[in-house]
Amino acid sequence: MRFILIILSFSLATQLTAQHGIQQYYPESDSLVLEKLEQWQDMKFGLLMHWGAYSQWGIVESWSICSEDEGWCRRKSDNYTEYKKDYENLKTTFNPVQFDPDKWAEAAKDAGMRYVVFTTKHHDGFCMFDTKYTDYKITDDDCPFHAHPKANIALEIFDAFRDKGMWTGAYFSKPDWNSEYYWWPNFATPDRNVNYDIKTYPERWENFVEFTHNQIMELMTDYGPMDILWLDGGWVAPMSEKEIRERVNHPGYKFIHYQDQDIRMGELKLKAREKQPGLIVVDRAVPGPNQNYLTPENRVPEKMLPYPWESCIIAGGGWSWVPDATYKSAREVVHMLVDIVSKGGNLLLNIAPGPDGTWHDEAYVLLSEIGGWMDVNNDAIYNTRPLAPYKEGSICLTEGKDGSVNIIYLGSENENAPPAVISMTGWCPDEGSEISTPGFDGSLEWKKNGDGFILHVPESIQSDPVCKYAWVFRVK
Repeated sequence: MRFILIILSFSLATQLTAQHGIQQYYPESDSLVLEKLEQWQDMKFGLLMHWGAYSQWGIVESWSICSEDEGWCRRKSDNYTEYKKDYENLKTTFNPVQFDPDKWAEAAKDAGMRYVVFTTKHHDGFCMFDTKYTDYKITDDDCPFHAHPKANIALEIFDAFRDKGMWTGAYFSKPDWNSEYYWWPNFATPDRNVNYDIKTYPERWENFVEFTHNQIMELMTDYGPMDILWLDGGWVAPMSEKEIRERVNHPGYKFIHYQDQDIRMGELKLKAREKQPGLIVVDRAVPGPNQNYLTPENRVPEKMLPYPWESCIIAGGGWSWVPDATYKSAREVVHMLVDIVSKGGNLLLNIAPGPDGTWHDEAYVLLSEIGGWMDVNNDAIYNTRPLAPYKEGSICLTEGKDGSVNIIYLGSENENAPPAVISMTGWCPDEGSEISTPGFDGSLEWKKNGDGFILHVPESIQSDPVCKYAWVFRVK
């Protein structure tokens, strides 16, 4: 019965999507996946890590070897051929000897994170796992780190996080700019897309499809229990002739080499789930049944989204490591987490390891401060669902599965404690409800005010708040 209700709720979400112009969501029908999605929606907070040989240069991941001319990925070189060769030779100097995944997993768990998504391969094709299908990998003999006992970095990370009771997710780039089956050296590479005509060379494309399937099945077979397959590179997807013509003729699209880049995701998903039953598949930015949850990037949606979703957000610097990264404040991340959760989403916070295998010290400080807040208030985050009107001014609402409601007041930079009076106009507790707050014995005084309420916060709570940044008041 539970799964029937979930399917019905997703069906309703799809109808709401059409009514409000929100992105289309295609509900899943596999009961094991539905169960895992429900569990994933209870977790709320995860860690994303972009890491590769490119960290040695402190540049944006992969994109500088792509010929697209954008300010954020522009090369500091006048010779593309030499630059690309030097970039690929980063494999021969990548030696992150201070790599300690147990330290990362402990810091993530203490911060309240419940799952990790790690970049096993980004668009440049460099593999952070011991694949059999390319020598462009961390474990190749030409990479100095290959002799290290933890050379198979993806396996070490997944094992370390599982040991802390966390879920694991494999980020995998569908495009592979190192593969001769995607970027054929016979042709130039004008943009991010496959650089040859697939209809003219179908055997070469089939080789790429098999290569992609083989690598993903390695991850699904040899790297322990996997909870999420997080696929990037949404332009590698089926595309009809009509869609291709529309994009080529649309002034908003810059890339000219649009093709039907079908890697048979439906087939791949089924094979992956034979190895990993219930696997959540996230084929990012490809509308359809292989996108079990949606992933707004580096932003928080303005409104509640009526389907499973996750905002992936940079904690500091960029997606990849930069030497002098400025990190978000703990207040900013706590507020972001509360805002996202109140709208029905999860927060996937990106922290990038450096070339020696360490995080910035600021990353540990940030996670420690978030963890301090979560220790006090995690009941208002985990296992909750959105409650209308979701957010009003500085107040967010979440609802527990026991029917309790969490009123979460987001303090401004100048507020180190909750104010004497907290009020809303668009929601009111049921008559007879009691309101409590962590660190205070007894109930707080409140009263109905029109369609809203007024809550009085005792002076003792204001003078000695139990936490910083945001304060939770639970309604039962």
